[in-house]
Amino acid sequence: MAITYRAAKIEDIEIITDLSVSLYDSLPPSEISDDEYDPYPRDELLTSNSEDLRNPEMAFFLAFDNEKAIGFSHVAVKHEYVMGTNNSPVGYLEGIYVCPEYRRQGIAQSLVSMCEDWARKNGCVEFASDCEMKNKGSFAFHLKIGFEETERLIFFSKKL
Repeated sequence: MAITYRAAKIEDIEIITDLSVSLYDSLPPSEISDDEYDPYPRDELLTSNSEDLRNPEMAFFLAFDNEKAIGFSHVAVKHEYVMGTNNSPVGYLEGIYVCPEYRRQGIAQSLVSMCEDWARKNGCVEFASDCEMKNKGSFAFHLKIGFEETERLIFFSKKL
């Protein structure tokens, strides 16, 4: 196994979108489910990822096992307030995914390190991320790679 990493290019849009679909399909299900509702349709992810790839304040990084794409990370520079931070701009981990058979080998940590380096080069002195409270795997991963929990937030809604 020869894992390599690189910044993504617009030509990688299909790879990024396929990995994005895998990421969102792997998230814990919502407590409120609607069989007809697909919160992350592929065509919308393709459009969103394409826009993000063209945005100079965002970047994607890819991990490969030889020619096989096995993971990606997505980072942004945020100028607005980011909960739990004290500076602006802030580097923000928008997404991270590694195929299940490649996990626990340091690949995700390497992808996040690439995001952190990119954020530093773009004027950031803080790096932030988030995960849903019920996503215990993501929570543990964040703590393992050096993030500190800064805030918790619960959203409410009711039917009218």
